[in-house]
Amino acid sequence: MKKMIIQGGNRLSGEVTIGGAKNSTVALIPAAILADTPVEFDTVPDILDVHNLMIILESMNVKSEFNHGVLDIDPTQIVEAELPSKAIKSLRASYYFMGALLGRFHRATLTFPGGDNIGPRPIDQHLKAFKALGATVSEEKGTVHLDAPNGLHGSRIFLDMVSVGATINATLAAVRAEGTTIIENAAREPEIIDLATFLNNMGAKIRGAGTDTIRITGVKTLQSMNTHTIIADRIEAGTYLSLAAALGDGVMIHNVIPEHLESFTSKMIEMGVDLQIDSDKIYVPKSEHLRPVNVKTMPFPGFATDLQQPLTPLMSLADGDSTIVDTIYPKRIKHISQLQKMGMKIEAHDGMIVVQHTEQLHGAEVTAGEIRAGASLTIAGLMAQGQTIINNAGNILRGYDRIVWKLNRLHANVSIEDDSSIKIS
Repeated sequence: MKKMIIQGGNRLSGEVTIGGAKNSTVALIPAAILADTPVEFDTVPDILDVHNLMIILESMNVKSEFNHGVLDIDPTQIVEAELPSKAIKSLRASYYFMGALLGRFHRATLTFPGGDNIGPRPIDQHLKAFKALGATVSEEKGTVHLDAPNGLHGSRIFLDMVSVGATINATLAAVRAEGTTIIENAAREPEIIDLATFLNNMGAKIRGAGTDTIRITGVKTLQSMNTHTIIADRIEAGTYLSLAAALGDGVMIHNVIPEHLESFTSKMIEMGVDLQIDSDKIYVPKSEHLRPVNVKTMPFPGFATDLQQPLTPLMSLADGDSTIVDTIYPKRIKHISQLQKMGMKIEAHDGMIVVQHTEQLHGAEVTAGEIRAGASLTIAGLMAQGQTIINNAGNILRGYDRIVWKLNRLHANVSIEDDSSIKIS
């Protein structure tokens, strides 16, 4: 079990570069097994989820190598095999192997995926899509069996609710299916566009990614000719924007796609943060006299559910009460009791999180219940006086590229230790 040790109270300054998008990467790696050639990704974040996905690839005789942000995957010798349940259960995005394996072999067997426990996230829309494409679906003792002995065929799929996961899984299954598939009420997130770009560059025929209707004409082969550079992580960027506004004396954030962050940066500007937004970077000056705001999470291009928790510590500095209503995951409140231990005036009732002005946070021993809760606690720990110990820090490392190195370059005092107190870089 890893712990993050934070000596709080330092003002931060300098520059930080955002890594590739986690939510793109965890879909692109399963997508790579649809290729008939080796695949190369650039700007891959160095996070635990990537290493867990590489373990899953290895179980299928898919060789992968990760060095300095470049991930090479060779699926040309892929074999059907039982996937390692431990790795599958460690991250929810492993469910993308359902669509990828179904598209490649016309069958798949997976244990139910794990990942963050942030409330119900059923996969019924995924299974509905697979059935529409011609697969039979059965569930037994936590395991899903998918089978399409006669192959997959194009179909019209209407998602009952906007779901990023179901949109991606339907795309992965349909891209090599026979005929044309139309996905309606599709999610519009930038990571879906990134996936479609990767697949199209290999010969796929996907149109409409980024709109609510995606049209896919199946192809017989996918062949990678070029390195695919993963888009910048808008959630990591938003986390550092909040951090910089909360306790920065001037921080420049590089490798940002401002269009992906408009719902978030507009709230920061509403709070009184004088962001200086350029084409691919954002400068955050020292911020004072912040105003409270009301946030409601929505599917993209609305305010991202993954950014409500990282914004919370900044909200505690505002002169008044701020509120958050998470319409995506209303039970995403694991951070609240932990922030209360640090002295933050925050509570949840009737589906709303209320953050009151808090003069000073103090260090405490807390637990990161999931990735974004961990990000919130990290920012709070840096703001607090004294030492903060965050247990279950592996959850933070699952989603944030080289976070300790990046924070310390901004003059923070952060380290990671395991149970035997051996420091980890």
